[in-house]
Amino acid sequence: MNKQNNKNPFKTPDNYFESFDSRLKERLSQGISSIPKEEGFVVPDGYFDTVHDAISKRLDSQDSNVIQLNPYKKYYYWAATVAAILIVALVLNLTSSAEPTFESLADSDIDNYFENNDIDLSTYEIAEVLPLDQLQVYDIMENRFVEEQMVDYLNENIEDFDALNLDYDE
Repeated sequence: MNKQNNKNPFKTPDNYFESFDSRLKERLSQGISSIPKEEGFVVPDGYFDTVHDAISKRLDSQDSNVIQLNPYKKYYYWAATVAAILIVALVLNLTSSAEPTFESLADSDIDNYFENNDIDLSTYEIAEVLPLDQLQVYDIMENRFVEEQMVDYLNENIEDFDALNLDYDE
């Protein structure tokens, strides 16, 4: 702390603690004490004999004035309880996630499902279910390739173009 801002109004005299032991021993040897020999409080004579009767009379009397300090205190507790319940309910609703839908699934999740689970369907069985007359190449590829890239891929990887035309006899 800064000593200039902290001015202590209580000060001890110079060399007070150095001579404290000698002054204390001198006072104790002389019998001088600042502690009073008698107590400062006195109980009236017969007080404990009559106090029980006096308290009983006051408790039995119906004329007591009761002043309620906070008459609305219980309403504050109820309001705080309702507010806490509402906050907890809102937090639980916000943190709970909705049921996943097909649109919310990522493509990688769907791919992982088909890779890790055996669906026991051949490619021909899957092709029978798909409406091929309504599909186009871009529906399957999801615009991942440009036409030129597809043609280049086919030219590089297919030796015989007739191999692309599969027979249904197999």
